Amino acid sequence: MRRNWLIGVYITFVLAFVGLVIFIGGLAAEFFSSRPVSAPYNFSPYVLAALGGLCLAMLVFLFWFTLVGVLLARQTREQGSGYGEAYRLIEAFKFRDAIPLLERSIREGKETSEVLMLLTSAYAYTGQLAKAQATADRAVQLFPNDSDAYITLANGYRLQAAYDEAAGVLTRAAALAPDQPIIWAELGFTQRFAGQDTDAVTSFEKAAAHAMPAPYGVRVFYHLANAYHMAGETQKAMRAIAKMMSARDGLATWKTGLKPLEGTAYGQALRYEIAAIEQAIADADAGNLG
Repeated sequence: MRRNWLIGVYITFVLAFVGLVIFIGGLAAEFFSSRPVSAPYNFSPYVLAALGGLCLAMLVFLFWFTLVGVLLARQTREQGSGYGEAYRLIEAFKFRDAIPLLERSIREGKETSEVLMLLTSAYAYTGQLAKAQATADRAVQLFPNDSDAYITLANGYRLQAAYDEAAGVLTRAAALAPDQPIIWAELGFTQRFAGQDTDAVTSFEKAAAHAMPAPYGVRVFYHLANAYHMAGETQKAMRAIAKMMSARDGLATWKTGLKPLEGTAYGQALRYEIAAIEQAIADADAGNLG
């Protein structure tokens, strides 16, 4: 389904671009043509082509606006009236402001995996760990075959520094969605914090078998580079370093998320890890790969 959406978005972008190119090309051709000036409503083929291209681009833009409106209406119907605003508040780390909106969505009967996931995070980041745990347990109870529900539960455990429990839950999530690299990456991070280093490398390798967003890539390949270096696999380590460097911009995402984690053991552990990755990137920039 996601692949079909990406193909559809790509096609519409191409159509909009083609329409704009035709429009500009038609105007340019009309401007440089030696065709004599005709009656006001006797348009040249160049002008007609330009208008056709403009109409095509406008139709694509109209389609996008309509689609966004439909998706927003569908989101409100499925997730509750407060979900969209709560999501934006959580992205801005305003967790306390998001909680009443998410609780309202649940009262409206929109107790979805997504709503429960956001509410668990909001409770956890505001120190309401008992509520976070209860909400995460509720998500798994309602959606036992949804990998996101297990990720929600694992996040609650991780914020309590219960890494063994979090790793066990993420293992179940990975079993439900074995082709999702982010789940394997999260499992690897958590296994490292739990001291399960060998299992973590296996999880990182499974994550690395797929394309990943830069924030996950930079951490995954940093740990793989270290593991390969310790095992004496120099070529693998160098390839992992190169991939880490190509994803280095993703580290900013983790640094931004450190503030709401202040005062937690997990936040402290993540801060040390980010500092180590920054030093590794600096060493690579300086040519010091030893």
